[in-house]
Amino acid sequence: MTTLRVIVDQVIAPVPGGIGRYAEELTRQLIATAPSGCDVEGIVSAAPPADLERVRTLLPGLADLQRLALPRRELALAWQGGLAHGASHGMVHAPSVLAPLVRHDRSLEPGRQTVVTVHDTVPWTHPETLTPRGVHFHRAMVKRAFRHADAVVVPTHAVAADLDAVHPFGDRLRVIGGAPSGRLRVPVDADLRAERLGLPERYVLAVGTLEPRKGLAHLIEAMALEHAPQDVPLVIAGPDGWGDVDVHGTAERVGLAQERVKVLGRIDDADLAVVYDRATVFVFPSLAEGFGLPVIEAMSFGTPVIHSDDAAVREVAADAGVTVARDPRESYAERLAQAVYQVVEDRTLAAQLAVAGPDRARMFDWRDSAAETWQLHADL
Repeated sequence: MTTLRVIVDQVIAPVPGGIGRYAEELTRQLIATAPSGCDVEGIVSAAPPADLERVRTLLPGLADLQRLALPRRELALAWQGGLAHGASHGMVHAPSVLAPLVRHDRSLEPGRQTVVTVHDTVPWTHPETLTPRGVHFHRAMVKRAFRHADAVVVPTHAVAADLDAVHPFGDRLRVIGGAPSGRLRVPVDADLRAERLGLPERYVLAVGTLEPRKGLAHLIEAMALEHAPQDVPLVIAGPDGWGDVDVHGTAERVGLAQERVKVLGRIDDADLAVVYDRATVFVFPSLAEGFGLPVIEAMSFGTPVIHSDDAAVREVAADAGVTVARDPRESYAERLAQAVYQVVEDRTLAAQLAVAGPDRARMFDWRDSAAETWQLHADL
């Protein structure tokens, strides 16, 4: 039996974010698409029993779940320093840069290989949007990947080009994208959920972790401008992140009335499906991304999408959304407001986007991503 050992620790991180969803969805499909004679094991940090049980519930079919001796933060420090021999044996797949990267020789140890995933190059292109510790960790782990990884997965060609400029990985890079979650389905009790969430009849939606890189301050400012639709409030869904992104404080500062902005916080997948499905328009103002999964999620529901001109997001959205230039940054909010007004008021444009979006979203499928991942390990 050949075993693929997947680092699934991000699934149970305090703020899983997009990488947590990526790790969960990819691992689920790696299990479902495992070739004959292959199985999948999970590896986590020294998590409490409740978290271990949650992983087993989310990822049924894991052949085993290995709990390492170190808690998450200490594990990250140890792996950054190359103290990872206990977890590095066999065929290892890391859905993030948290990976047991050590020197090894595949010619001397058949079946031993380590593949790491680099989701973006933000630590180099926009370091000011991350914590200093996050920048240092990601740069250090990518440097270790350059030295010791057998292959590196990136979500878009845009990231591949940027990463290759940082370290010349060359043919070790493999582009494998994400996809909308299979658990994002409108539930039968959608009306009750919408009422409980207090969703307006029409609204502008933003989804993502509350952190500076996501550009939410620019969107909030845009909604306060006089040429933005005045009768359509802003709804924001996503967990708290870092950087003191104070939605209501920002709204007050730019003059957006409190009743015109609603923060849902972290919500479950059924609620999120309802929120996506009923939005008048979805706006993704992110300043820097590696993929931009919420864009594809919104498109899969036929919700018109407005997004920034970040290269990776443009690649993912293709021509199925309205693109807004981030620069000059001081007038970004004005351009966002104009785009929102255009989509909200132009029913023909909104209808075109509602058709183009699902068409584009169908190009992304987790089973395809898993199959490409299995093929990558087979090629190694």
